[in-house]
Amino acid sequence: MKRVKDKEEMLTSNQVCQFEEQGFTIVRGLVSPEELTRYIAEIVEISEGQTLAQHNDRVEMETNQEADGILVRRIYEPCSNYLCFRELAESSKVLDCLEALIGPDILFHYSKINMKLPGVGSVVEWHQDLAYDPLTNHDSVTVLFYLDDANEENGALLVLPGRHKGPMMCHSEDGFFRGKVTEEMDRSAAIALTGKAGDVIFMSSKTPHASVTNSSESARRTVIVGYRAADAFPVYFGPKTHEAELMVRQVRGVPAENARFEGDKIAIPQYLEESASLYKLQEQTDRNEPI
Repeated sequence: MKRVKDKEEMLTSNQVCQFEEQGFTIVRGLVSPEELTRYIAEIVEISEGQTLAQHNDRVEMETNQEADGILVRRIYEPCSNYLCFRELAESSKVLDCLEALIGPDILFHYSKINMKLPGVGSVVEWHQDLAYDPLTNHDSVTVLFYLDDANEENGALLVLPGRHKGPMMCHSEDGFFRGKVTEEMDRSAAIALTGKAGDVIFMSSKTPHASVTNSSESARRTVIVGYRAADAFPVYFGPKTHEAELMVRQVRGVPAENARFEGDKIAIPQYLEESASLYKLQEQTDRNEPI
């Protein structure tokens, strides 16, 4: 039996339409001030004691700093390793929104926190999330939780509205996956998704997006969680597929009995060497270094 939802937690028909037509929608104030305080305190605790020279595998450090530098640029799998973030990823208010977009049977796929620290904040070049993890269909959504106010100065998310309706863009060069769009692209229609702390973006995994360096004095920390419909199965392309599936879990509904196939052909990422993070992959490509 389909459960009754709190209407305040559901997306409106206009928001669902915006997602379908533009590839994203924003829910304002979905995360409360009390929750924000808790999440930021957890980030501070996770980051404590980490340096460029000595850090654990749950964090990635900004590279342009001294060996004893303490600037963290990414936290990996917070929604699997830390209870408060797991509760966020599996909360009814988030899953209710997702159900309106991809149906009642939902898998958690991955999570991370991008830090975008003041005056630093590594650039993220244009890419589509689906290029990293090919699936049998396109019902996958990236959810971005703004923990700080986001504006154009501190690196708010940039998107190309409506481009998710087209075929997947090329992310390879010389036969190898580069982690970013490598074909010519028209960025004139790009917009910045500015917002307040607590706002949440629901974005199609086919929506091209990017972000620039944080040139302000304010942080722009964002929890990023990937979800997909239960019948969107991974396309196997080696050990990286196995690695990407380690954290996958059912967070609503029931497991799929069949894989659903739809959409255009999708390129399989061919890595030249052992994969780096998105940041490192894009940086090494820019410097023409081996990946």
